[in-house]
Amino acid sequence: MTISEGRPGEQPGAPRLGDDALELDPETMRELGYRVVDLLVERTAGLREARVWRGASRAEMESRLREAPPSGPTGFDELLRRLEADVLPFTGHHDHPRFFGYIPSCPTWPGILGDFLAAGVNIFSGTWLQSAGASTVELVVLDWFRQWVGYPGQASGILVSGGSQANLTAIACAQETKAGGRSGNAVVYVSTQGHSSLARALRILGFRSEQVRALPVDERHRLRADALTAAIEKDVRAGREPFLAVANAGATNTGAVDPLREIAAVCAEAGVWLHVDAAYGGFAVLTERGRGWLQGIDQADSITLDPHKWLYQPYEAGCLLVREGTLLSRAFHIMPEYLQDTAVGGVEVNFADRGVQLTRSARALKLWLSIQSFGVDAFRDAIDRSLDLAVVAQERISASEGLELLSPATLGIVCFRRRPPGMTAEGSLERLNASLARKLMESGEGMVSSTRVDGRYALRLCVLNHRSGAADVERVLGWLERAPLDP
Repeated sequence: MTISEGRPGEQPGAPRLGDDALELDPETMRELGYRVVDLLVERTAGLREARVWRGASRAEMESRLREAPPSGPTGFDELLRRLEADVLPFTGHHDHPRFFGYIPSCPTWPGILGDFLAAGVNIFSGTWLQSAGASTVELVVLDWFRQWVGYPGQASGILVSGGSQANLTAIACAQETKAGGRSGNAVVYVSTQGHSSLARALRILGFRSEQVRALPVDERHRLRADALTAAIEKDVRAGREPFLAVANAGATNTGAVDPLREIAAVCAEAGVWLHVDAAYGGFAVLTERGRGWLQGIDQADSITLDPHKWLYQPYEAGCLLVREGTLLSRAFHIMPEYLQDTAVGGVEVNFADRGVQLTRSARALKLWLSIQSFGVDAFRDAIDRSLDLAVVAQERISASEGLELLSPATLGIVCFRRRPPGMTAEGSLERLNASLARKLMESGEGMVSSTRVDGRYALRLCVLNHRSGAADVERVLGWLERAPLDP
């Protein structure tokens, strides 16, 4: 691109408009924008042939990027060249069709453009006064989600950064709502398969370790309703106050969905707030089988969802829904004098009154654009394909003489390991499979992550990417099945 001159004696840099050193003229803005869009489109078009992962040591990255900030401008061509050479390649490409580690994220192009628009317009979405349009879009999107999970009309919610913040916000809301929520006698019940963000949220909110019960799961890694009942009764007899239970709708380890109806009945009987962490699996309700698996989710007091997972949005996009909608604003509303002009009444909403953030971006734009662009059926089909591919992976593993299934396909997650004939020692199997996971990642061919299933080291394959196909699953499993073993 052509770089215009600054004032006499200045180094060439980005074209300026008038005396404002931080403003660019319209043609230059268009040109820079086109360059960035071209970079992204070319990256996406070549993704299947690209490496799934590339890493580097801290020392290598420091040698590439550590420098003092420049006092004058640098040409945008050079900055893009450096990003393409020194920053963007060093990542795990979560949207690569053979990225099956952790939880993939494969955003739609309209979703990416929605984030671009939200950043470009720089909408302040904390108050209705400053964002009537974007706030209404958020209300519309939240109402779609409300209907999908079966919540009543009075439910409300908020878009947040992700599942971790949604879980924190839910527990804080419960703490403000339920009598005894701040008591040192309050007790929280979670599954041993609960997400780590729950432990962090409870720590932030002041719960001590002795106030938290990690309850056992059944052979399908689901929270046992009878174990929850027994724990609540034991705490009541001891003079403690059962306060909150968290159920999984798609545990990160295995995809397990707790028996939500049974757990909801236990919580209702005991007067315990039920929060369902559906960050991973919640949007499976769009499919017929997902609705069956998640029966009872509508009975929860609050639900965490993550649109940057199975709704195919760019990071960051999380959501909290609360069944009794007024409870969110009761928990978080604060009106300082310097914001008195933003006060609302009636039906308008200040989303700052529903969560932690005052300054917040317009996350709803990307969701609205994506869903409007493709329609709900396209998302439903993509989720169904992911569920089908996980079954394909399970069948492929079960048919292999060298691979061992450890946990069947559940909400797109399959756990397994390489098990050569005659190798039975758990320590040897762990070292072998840890080595295979590392070598697969370093090869750039694909990526799986690891976990433990019933104490055994497991490779974990998560199918979520709408770009992934059966050939991608076969390529990764075949690599793991045939890779030479360390001597």
